[in-house]
Order: sequence, then structure tokens, then C-alpha cells
Amino acid sequence: MGLAVGVYIVGAALLCYTFLRWLPDFLVRLMLLAGALYVGFVCFQQYEGIKTMLIHWKAINYILGACLFVLTAVFIMITDSAKKTRTRKASAKAPSPQNARPKSGTRRTSTTCRADEVLLASPFSDLSGAEFERLLALYFKDQGYQVQEVGVGGKDGGVDLVITDKLGEKTAVQAKCYADGNKVGVPVVRELVGAKRNHDCILSLLITTSDLTATAKKEADQFKVDYWHGALLEQKLRAWGQWTPGKRQAEMKSAKAR
Repeated sequence: MGLAVGVYIVGAALLCYTFLRWLPDFLVRLMLLAGALYVGFVCFQQYEGIKTMLIHWKAINYILGACLFVLTAVFIMITDSAKKTRTRKASAKAPSPQNARPKSGTRRTSTTCRADEVLLASPFSDLSGAEFERLLALYFKDQGYQVQEVGVGGKDGGVDLVITDKLGEKTAVQAKCYADGNKVGVPVVRELVGAKRNHDCILSLLITTSDLTATAKKEADQFKVDYWHGALLEQKLRAWGQWTPGKRQAEMKSAKAR
């Protein structure tokens, strides 16, 4: 009788966990533990009787073993099926990457780029992350660097561009097209420090349209990571002469007037 009570407790816990799902996980685990302990306690008390029964009734022993094996296999199959069903439902409810909204403060909304002429005439606020990387690639190429765009498609691993100067010195560049109020944090700096080794780079450069947090600047100084904030970046691009964001706006106003 006591053994049956323990088995019922364990069975009820498994039933609730697998099918009903209305009990908290910790309560189900508690029921499983209580049932298992109770079964073990009863078996310990009735050890001699169970031992005698198993010795004299070998056929029952085999039957019980087969039944337990079948029940265990069925339980595993049901549990696995339930997990797969929940996973499919969660995947169906989750938004696809194409329809997902970008994180607040970032403007990396696309991995495709418009024509270079459009990028050269667009302000930072109109650029996606990939377009911002392309704009920097154009800038460094015009400065005499050999540029490798390793971050195309968003799979940058912490490095977007690898630029090589005339002496063969390689620099890993990480580009962050952020809104003004969204500053680059410490994790980005650490990611760049670790990722530059994967591209055999000696130097590292972090470029952002916004700025770095105070702790990120300390981290960059500690690991000798050079960084350009938004104002410095805009100054360099305007001095370059190829990036003219105001020109496009003027042309649009002129076209509307015409």
C-alpha cells in the first residue's frame, strides 16, 4: 500500500509536469523528490519481503522490469514531444529578424547598401550600420589605406574593417552608427581588443557617430584603443571633402521648388 502511494505521487508529478503544466517547476520537483524518498523508504522497510518475492517469482521480476522500461521510454518520448511542441510555438510567436525592430538608439537596420554617391551625400542619421561601414571604407581608401570590409552582412565578430597602411601595419576598425544619446559601452571596447588578434592586427580603432561612456574611454585608454567620437569623425569627413551631406538636402529642396 505504501509503495503504491509513493508511485502515485511520482506519477502525479510527472503527469502535471508533462501535460498540465499548471504547477510551478519547483513544486513538481518537490513532489518527485518526496515520492522517490517515500518509495525508497517503503522499499527499505519491506526489503526482506521484496527480496523473497523477487527470488521466488523471477517471472514477476522480469515483467516488472519490462514494464518499467516501457514506461520510462514512453515518458521520455512524451517529454521530448512536448518540448518540441513548445519550441515550435515559441518560434512561431517570435518575430523574424527581418520584421524585428532595431534596438533603441541604433540605426543598423539593414545589411544592404545604397549607391556610394548616395552615402556620400547622406548625414549619419540616414545611414544604416552597413552603409556607415561602407562610408568609412571609402574614406580610408581615399587616404591611401588598403581596406578589407570584413563586417559585410553584420557578421563582423567585433571588427568591421581591416585597414593596412603603406608600411603594412594593420588596424582593426569597429564602426558603431549610434544615435547621439546612445553611447558606446565597455563591452564593445573589450570585444574589439579580443577580435583584432583574429585578423592579425596590431592597432585598433573604434569609430562611433555618438561617443563613448566614461568607463569605456578608460578601458580604451588602458588597452590602447584609439577612438573617434561623432564630432571628431564629422570633422575628418568634412575635411576629406567627399562627404557632403548638406548638398543632398539642398538638391532635394531645389527639386521640390522646381
